[in-house]
Amino acid sequence: MKNLSIVFFAIIGIAFTSCKDNSKQNEAELEVVTVDNTADATKTYEVAEVEAEFNDPKVEAVFEQYLNIESALINTNADQTASESSKLMTLLKEMNADEATQNAVSAMADSKDVKVQRENFEALTAGVEAMLQGALKSGTVYKQYCPMAFNNKGASWISTSRDILNPYFGDKMLKCGRVDAEIK
Repeated sequence: MKNLSIVFFAIIGIAFTSCKDNSKQNEAELEVVTVDNTADATKTYEVAEVEAEFNDPKVEAVFEQYLNIESALINTNADQTASESSKLMTLLKEMNADEATQNAVSAMADSKDVKVQRENFEALTAGVEAMLQGALKSGTVYKQYCPMAFNNKGASWISTSRDILNPYFGDKMLKCGRVDAEIK
């Protein structure tokens, strides 16, 4: 029994020593790799240009400015969103747009909080969508929908392309959404 105990402890000692040597060897073989992720942080996304023709140049100007706001939200740029919203506010006043749409744009222009801007973008989208009904001479724009926006309540936006660029989440969930309808 004594011999068996000696053999057992000898095997344990050899195993412990060999494992200890391997860990030192593995530590020496570790390679440090640095990754440059600054390029990803500065990537900007652009919405497609308008290929549709409009019956009314004022509606076209409103829609193009709406797309500038959408682009700023996709890029999560609160300052640019506020600036572009101020420009749209002027156009909407000239058109005597409905009060809800004007209030939404005013709130976006006055805020530097992208969350507040995105909440008001939903009301702006509804107003712009109403303006687009019967306003296109030719071409197509797309009503897109993200079911996860606003804690899974969902929200829509208007796009010039079938490609999804989500203004409610920006690059956190850029491709979340679907085409719900075509406006012709």
